[in-house]
Amino acid sequence: MPHSLVFNFLPQSPIPPGFTAGKALHGLFLNLVSSVDPDLGTKLHGNEAQKAFSLSPLQLERGSGLRSRPIPKKPTKPHYTLTYSHQNPIEAGQGCWWRVTLLDDRLFGHLSPLWLNLNPRQPWHLGPSDLHIISVLGSAHSDHPWADFASYGELYDRASDSARSLTLQFCTPMAFRQGRFDSALPTPEAVFGSLLRRWNHYSDRPLDAAIVAAVQPSAFEVRTVVVTDPRSQFQEMGARVNSCNQFVGCVGQVRYQVLGPQDPEVVKQLNTLADFAMFGGVGRKTTMGMGIVRRL
Repeated sequence: MPHSLVFNFLPQSPIPPGFTAGKALHGLFLNLVSSVDPDLGTKLHGNEAQKAFSLSPLQLERGSGLRSRPIPKKPTKPHYTLTYSHQNPIEAGQGCWWRVTLLDDRLFGHLSPLWLNLNPRQPWHLGPSDLHIISVLGSAHSDHPWADFASYGELYDRASDSARSLTLQFCTPMAFRQGRFDSALPTPEAVFGSLLRRWNHYSDRPLDAAIVAAVQPSAFEVRTVVVTDPRSQFQEMGARVNSCNQFVGCVGQVRYQVLGPQDPEVVKQLNTLADFAMFGGVGRKTTMGMGIVRRL
């Protein structure tokens, strides 16, 4: 069963820009896992193939001040832009949140003691900073637009078999490996192919790979962005920067259209993948905050 969990944090000391995404948050997640299941934490750390989770960059909770508890609010319009690169430190007491998706029921079951026995006074380390986990949200009824869950069967059963317009918003940069290099172009083959592989890997209801050929882009508003190592701004002060941390990806919106006479089952399966996008993510480095997508 896919889960989209929102962790609300309260930093006890400033979080430098270099620790708000990527490897730092990946390390925090593995530490959280290891705190309730050390063997699973080791297994996830060593698994370089299919990852049963994805992570967002750290997000600021607007309007939260010192010692205030973050109160998430749904946007009045379906606009889900996320911050994927911080240039300034997150100050102590600034409420922030972090989205974690889990694609495997077994992983969720292993981690459930983490939020069932949550101690908001326990410090967790994010680089040189300490933070407290104030709450963990995992239901659409929580009023947070990024908290939700649904079984694979539910996603399939409630998917439309007639809606032919599939609009996706790429909320953080995404790119796809093609041979030795990356491509940031959100082609139907790349986007829906990525979703299809993840769905078929974790779901007990496999979808037909041939459905991807039935969809084409009909409108798009996208741009490429370069995510650089935040420490690059401190190079003159001696900060060490790894050029491999630079990531070129695509953000924006694309409306895909199901074309031609298609069996309702084909349309239903494509709608299933579009709805699954919020949980599955697309492309590379989804465990580092990239490739976050959702349907509009």
